[in-house]
Amino acid sequence: MAGEINEGVVPLLGSVPGYYREVYEAIRCRTDERVQVEVFQRLLQRTDISKPVLGQIAEQVDSTDGFLSKLSLYKALALIALVQQGKQPSPKLLENCIQELPKPQLGEPRELNALRMQPAQEDVLTMSQTLDKLLGRDTVQLELIPEKKGLFLKHVEYQVTSQRLKISVYRRYSDFDVFHEILLQRFAYRVVPALPPKRMLKGVLTSVSEREFIECRRRALGRFINLVARHPFFSEDELVKTFLTFSGSDVQSKLRDAYKKTGDEFMTNRIATLAKEYLPADIQAQFSTSRELIRNIHNSFQKLRDRAEKMAERSKENATDLLMFGRELSTLGSDGSSLPSLASSQSTWGTLRQSLKSLSVEFAVLSDKAAQQGRREEDDVVEKLNIFLDLLQSYRDLCERHEKGVLHEHQRALHKYGMMKRQMMSASVQPKEQASVEQLESRIVQQENAIQTMELRNYFSLFCLHQETQLIFIYLPITSHILGAFVNSQVQGHREMGAVWNELQPKLGCLFGGNNGSKPPI
Repeated sequence: MAGEINEGVVPLLGSVPGYYREVYEAIRCRTDERVQVEVFQRLLQRTDISKPVLGQIAEQVDSTDGFLSKLSLYKALALIALVQQGKQPSPKLLENCIQELPKPQLGEPRELNALRMQPAQEDVLTMSQTLDKLLGRDTVQLELIPEKKGLFLKHVEYQVTSQRLKISVYRRYSDFDVFHEILLQRFAYRVVPALPPKRMLKGVLTSVSEREFIECRRRALGRFINLVARHPFFSEDELVKTFLTFSGSDVQSKLRDAYKKTGDEFMTNRIATLAKEYLPADIQAQFSTSRELIRNIHNSFQKLRDRAEKMAERSKENATDLLMFGRELSTLGSDGSSLPSLASSQSTWGTLRQSLKSLSVEFAVLSDKAAQQGRREEDDVVEKLNIFLDLLQSYRDLCERHEKGVLHEHQRALHKYGMMKRQMMSASVQPKEQASVEQLESRIVQQENAIQTMELRNYFSLFCLHQETQLIFIYLPITSHILGAFVNSQVQGHREMGAVWNELQPKLGCLFGGNNGSKPPI
């Protein structure tokens, strides 16, 4: 088998022997279409050519970033063959090869497999990440822009600022919706966080609760975009960069165009079709064990989040109660009604009343400190719990996609293939028109190709699941961040509240005499 090659700028005018292709397939990277320079050097050492001449051959072969292209290897093989014929290596020699290029003496191609430097499996399958590295990839701020009114409906807009890319863009919920849809198509085998709902049922919310819903949605969108921007595979993808940087008028069309150019990850990942070779033999058992463990972790973190939310809510309720307590004291102290004669002779109520009115200021301060405590618990504790919960939920969604999507489609394709084979067997027994038999054979071949692709996708899906499982465990140390934020918020809150209470205590002396309120005379 010989064919003409006209790639690149290197003049290879002769046709390429099949031996060249066999050598190339034997020594090229399994995860790349190029040949490593180290492997090429080992190939040269298999010849009986002197070292100075080998050096001359190597100098005439182009390499980039430690790799040779297929064309550069073909050029090297031709030079080796010419030198073995007793000629000096020179580019002009190749110009004279207008027929089939000469075949070098390198042995059987299958013997050259040992030269190939295979990447270690764990380097491909294992994610060499830490939580600090992931969190340091990017921080995306999401701020609410004051509502704008269209012709009929008001809508919400967000300012999205990437710390890493140093740019701010404006996005609406519909932009997030399209981005999420395309991201899920592009990375169907990865953890893609869910979006919050666009709106609640009309008529259910008051204006106050609607504002709360919009704020909750802003927080959820912020968690979504930060998880995406910090994902090891998403963060460098053109789709994500387009969403975070494109400032044109129609970002949705831009996102769709970007996806059309690339396709899904299976089409672009260089090891997608080789995923099976990198998977451990007990991958299914590992997956089942990890899935159950992560499900239990998810349930526990949901309970932690629920408790943290209740504590934050209690702090807010405490703030309201303290404020109302102080207002009632102020109302009591502002009552200017005269005392009856039977109480006025020995009563100190007039003096006490004036003091009560002044205490409302301290209770207002206490209320403010309690409200700050509630916000700290919500921002520093609940939000950290929520972002990890979003990731855990997206992992569970991924597991369901794997089982209901890839596996189900594979089984359905096998069932269809079996039916076709039975039809073919029936056609071979009962005489039918030749055209219909050939059509059935063609359909069977197409179905076989479809099944092969689905099997490859199934293995790639498992490969990605293995990596995404690692991602969950990489995120697990966020537990220490959450506990640290929880303890710090409590220490700060109690310290600030304690300081105000301590300032308030001496002011009670006028109410309780020398006891200063520490031992009320009751």
